[in-house]
Amino acid sequence: MSKVIAHSLFSEFDINLFKAGKHYKLYEKFGSHITTKEGIEGTYFAVWAPSAKSVSVIGDFNFWDDTEHQLNVRWDKSGIWEGFIPFVGKGNLYKYKIYSSNNDIITEKADPYARRCEHPPKTASIVWKDSYNWKDKAWMKNRKQNNALDAPYAVYEVHLGSWKQHLEENRFLSYTELAKELVDYVAEMNFTHVELMPIMEFPYDPSWGYQITGYFAPTSRFGYPDEFKFLVDKFHEKGIGVILDWVPSHFPSDAHGLGNFDGSSLYEHPDPKKGYHQDWKSLIFNYGRNEVKSFLISNALFWLDQYHADGLRVDAVASMLFLDYSREEGEWEPNQFGGRENLEAISFLKEMNVAVYENFPDVQTIAEESTSFPKVSSPVFADGLGFGMKWMMGWMHDTLDYFAKEPIYRKHHQNDLTFSLNYAFTENFMLPLSHDEVVYGKKSIVSKMPGDEWQRFANLRLLYGFMFTHPGTKLLFQGSEFGQTSEWNFQQSLDWHLLNYNIHKDAQTFVKDLNKLYKTEPALYQKQFSYDGFEWIDHGDHENSVISFIRKGNHENDHIIIVLNLTPVPREKYRIGLPKSGILKEIFNSDATKYNGTGNFKNKKLKSDKKEWNTRKNSIELNLPPLSMLAFKFK
Repeated sequence: MSKVIAHSLFSEFDINLFKAGKHYKLYEKFGSHITTKEGIEGTYFAVWAPSAKSVSVIGDFNFWDDTEHQLNVRWDKSGIWEGFIPFVGKGNLYKYKIYSSNNDIITEKADPYARRCEHPPKTASIVWKDSYNWKDKAWMKNRKQNNALDAPYAVYEVHLGSWKQHLEENRFLSYTELAKELVDYVAEMNFTHVELMPIMEFPYDPSWGYQITGYFAPTSRFGYPDEFKFLVDKFHEKGIGVILDWVPSHFPSDAHGLGNFDGSSLYEHPDPKKGYHQDWKSLIFNYGRNEVKSFLISNALFWLDQYHADGLRVDAVASMLFLDYSREEGEWEPNQFGGRENLEAISFLKEMNVAVYENFPDVQTIAEESTSFPKVSSPVFADGLGFGMKWMMGWMHDTLDYFAKEPIYRKHHQNDLTFSLNYAFTENFMLPLSHDEVVYGKKSIVSKMPGDEWQRFANLRLLYGFMFTHPGTKLLFQGSEFGQTSEWNFQQSLDWHLLNYNIHKDAQTFVKDLNKLYKTEPALYQKQFSYDGFEWIDHGDHENSVISFIRKGNHENDHIIIVLNLTPVPREKYRIGLPKSGILKEIFNSDATKYNGTGNFKNKKLKSDKKEWNTRKNSIELNLPPLSMLAFKFK
């Protein structure tokens, strides 16, 4: 019997779809698949290597000998090598050894479609199959309403390796341990979603997961693939959606990865001006190659299909959109129309989003995109990129710059804070305070705040209060919720011991209650992407550094009035205009004693006056605590 038996999972239709860039379930065909042929158990292997002269499967089952199991090339010029190897099964290690027809280059590559990889720094793929029994039927049936654009969407961004570590044993928590500790914590904090920084297999810890070599394998750092499914399942059990960071923008040039795969530029663009990232020293996918598009879109759908992910946050979209991204003159070439847009990448992103929403209409794709590129979150049929949401990077930069200023100077910069409302409804914006803002000398969020300790934490509450009442969905990075004072360090656990101090514990309680306010008040989410959901009362009181506005829901009695005092000076008998007469009730106060506020500035008389103010016929006098956010509703 031949050591490799002719066998294929590909039909002629599969091949045609693959070549056309329209096969979106390649993970069912490529890679290693445990199967039985003619009564013999073994594994079918398939890999794309069109420049190869020969491809062998090497592994622990043949002493890594490339003469033992040479795959068969298909006759249809698809560049696919395949075959069935008897007696190879679950747990066997393997790679592909490729002899290229391009300058006789020889490569040893991990399987691009492997479902499991060795723990880095080891680099082999592992034949794998799990039969996980999902228990999230109720969540999957109803998740459309939880992931909807008019639903509360408050995201806790997590790096699994550093959220919490087992200090006594000096190790990461496992997927199984996280399924208890992390899930319970996110639920207790009232977040609606969690976003996991890349969990696809990656070789280099300092990349935080953004340099991926195993696109179809959850990293082995924390356990087995079925244990990661268990973690997702547990989030769903608690009613929490799971967003995965996804990186189609670039990949590392590690010897076992996708780069120079078959001795040629197979996955990466062959022109360095389009195929090499100078910033990240990594390779850029060739978005104009159909087979590469099929690979990437299949990968996006794989995590939604096989791992029940509720969304994908797509990393570094700006770097994909522009040919001159981070390049000097002469380092890039215009597109066919003389512009700087990467037309092939734009086409790919549109196709990806269409495929995602056609197959999984109850999820969201979220673009990390930092430019003014138009219609990022508009449907493709309306000439948009087709994302569900886009990170509001302008809001983030302007707001953090404003809050870093000493309050005495804020009156000169109030426009920095209010400017975002000029464009807040041009996209479906998510407001992010992400990991990128607390590394590389940027300091932690609370450490950016001016003043003494009390003022820093009052400013922190005020910042979060503004964030959660500003139109748009929310994202907060781990540790920011309790005022971590040091920058994020991916190598160590968050400083959970800080919760032994009341000022940090109170900050955590504040975020928990702020999430609850956001989740329970329809005015804060029903029209979060619509002009109809927001109305200024006064954005021009620079001298007092006070702003006030109305957030609106579908029903008038849900409307909320928000007032922010942006300095440490209390504003007593401060008058604001009201949309109608009536009696207000205070529903939230960031200066409450349980948040380490003063608790001294009460608003007992909340009946409106028939006195014109802010061009409104009715108004009211309020006592505004120092550095505070207040929220009111009509009784």
